[in-house]
Amino acid sequence: MLQKSIVILIFSCFSTSIYAQNPTITIVDTSKKVSIRGLSVVDNNTVWCSGTNGSVARSIDGGKTFIWQTVKGYEKRDFRDIEAFDANTALIMGIAEPAIILKTKDGGNTWRKVFEDSTKGMFLDAMDFDEKGNGVVVGDPIDGKPYILLTKNEGDDWVRDKRNDTLIVGEAFFASSGTNIKIIMNNIELLKSYVFATGGTKSTFHIDNTKKIFKLPIIQGKESTGANSIDVYKNNAIIVGGDFTNDKDTTLNCVLVDMQTNPPKFSHPQTPPHGYRSCVIYITKKTLVTCGTSGVDISYDGGKNWELISTQSFHVVQKAKKGNAIYLAGSKGKIAKLEL
Repeated sequence: MLQKSIVILIFSCFSTSIYAQNPTITIVDTSKKVSIRGLSVVDNNTVWCSGTNGSVARSIDGGKTFIWQTVKGYEKRDFRDIEAFDANTALIMGIAEPAIILKTKDGGNTWRKVFEDSTKGMFLDAMDFDEKGNGVVVGDPIDGKPYILLTKNEGDDWVRDKRNDTLIVGEAFFASSGTNIKIIMNNIELLKSYVFATGGTKSTFHIDNTKKIFKLPIIQGKESTGANSIDVYKNNAIIVGGDFTNDKDTTLNCVLVDMQTNPPKFSHPQTPPHGYRSCVIYITKKTLVTCGTSGVDISYDGGKNWELISTQSFHVVQKAKKGNAIYLAGSKGKIAKLEL
């Protein structure tokens, strides 16, 4: 009986050593030397990226090959965000004046302009969509107010959401990863709404359906500081940022948000991410990944403690909407796959 127990124990330890592997990051493409900040993962096979010099990339074979293109007529544009709905349909967002949104329905062979605004000071920062094609775009303030666009048909048509809240001078948004606005579901009223976070000399948290603004306990005071990215899991949210001019500084670079309370409850991790972070995502309620120019971190306890898993630089990380594939992208055309 004792001998049998020893055998079981040895087998158990051996099995654990096989399956308890550390996360690995594998570079899958560096063929186009552009800065990538737009990333959308549809499923385990379909990945879209966008970046500088009018560049868009698509893979339909799980990242084995990426087909790059330069969008005709927009060769000098910076597409800071992309939202893909399937292997053929996607939106790309050109940031500065004139701000534009283009759409393809044929895998990127042709693009149609679905939105344009040449107002002085225009600068779009981020997009987010739900599973039904409802979307929201946020841009830097115009006349002191957040610039918000809404769509109900996967971006074919857009309307301006004219908000009354006025941002503080020096408060704006970072187009660092296209992730500082997020659509949420109000579980009580079953209504869709959105939350967003600002950065700069002042940094605040906005909940659309309450029209309330809350000061964020995140590093701020300089144009390079504040919130960069937000993600939501049910009634919990997480916000990351920092100071991109001092990207190894961990000072107040991450905020956990409990949205079940009124007002929301803010707290900080016990062990923060290891520097400035431009993007954060929930993989599950407990597992999260964040990245920035000084590295990639993972948390297994809901964002309370973070472990540095790589010092490689990335701007954005995204998980498949339908599947478990996770990709990262950054400067010099670098696209990578993260295996947990």
